[in-house]
Amino acid sequence: MREFNLLAKYPQPEERIIPARTIEDRILAAYRGMDFFDGARNSGYGGMKYDGRWKATAKFIEEIYYFPKRVIQFGCEKGFLLAELEYLGMEVVGIDSSSYARRHGGVKILAGLPTDQIAVPFDLALALGLVYTSNLGDAMSCIRMVERVAHKAFITLMAAETEEEERLLRRWTLLGTTILKKDDWIEVLKHCGYTGDYWFITSKYLRLREST
Repeated sequence: MREFNLLAKYPQPEERIIPARTIEDRILAAYRGMDFFDGARNSGYGGMKYDGRWKATAKFIEEIYYFPKRVIQFGCEKGFLLAELEYLGMEVVGIDSSSYARRHGGVKILAGLPTDQIAVPFDLALALGLVYTSNLGDAMSCIRMVERVAHKAFITLMAAETEEEERLLRRWTLLGTTILKKDDWIEVLKHCGYTGDYWFITSKYLRLREST
């Protein structure tokens, strides 16, 4: 396993102001439909339109993982990263549970992984912003799936070392469920037999700040 920031080339704002989200906002987000992807900012992305921000990350993936030929992304949302990887000549498969994301995706996105896609291992599996949206048991199942279907893998995990960091993350995230300390996540990865790369999504990484 390697702690590594594969998202280092993805543009980050100088700071993120935590919105005053209500339970109604969180209910809308939980459906992962139009309100989450293209509705108001408090209930999701506030309009998930592609602006080219994944180009540098796609090139970085190509360099770091030595030109992978077949890439699968779990929780790919509208598939913007996969579209960039496909443009670079890779065969891509996107998986997402949201029917809205699948209908409005930049590449073909599947609801699940067909058996014939598992038969030949992928060169690289990605799970960005996905593992920690489930309870711990389902998160471990996701980690095992990522490990099983590809030779190399990268996942992100939401982590907090203090109560204040966890409070900020829980106020910010709409779907984040399992937030652990970094050492605890390491134990989970070992228990799952995970051998790939990972990166911790923390309040400092996100540059979270509460509104004044």
